[in-house]
Amino acid sequence: MRKINASEIGTFLYCERAWWYQHQGIESHNLEELAGGSELHHQHSRAVFTSGLIKMAAYALLLAGITLLAVALVSSIL
Repeated sequence: MRKINASEIGTFLYCERAWWYQHQGIESHNLEELAGGSELHHQHSRAVFTSGLIKMAAYALLLAGITLLAVALVSSIL
């Protein structure tokens, strides 16, 4: 019995015929469209990664601002 990977299951769930073609070793005729879709996914991945970095930077700046405010308040009391 051969092993089935998650990508193969996804292909089967999306389109049983596409899975069958892939299983038979038949190449896709829309390679240009597939490459475009891969590029779109790559761009989206970069955008998600960049937004995560910006979010972490925002939290770091917020923490620095709160720390500076606390230091200013403590120094004004003393």
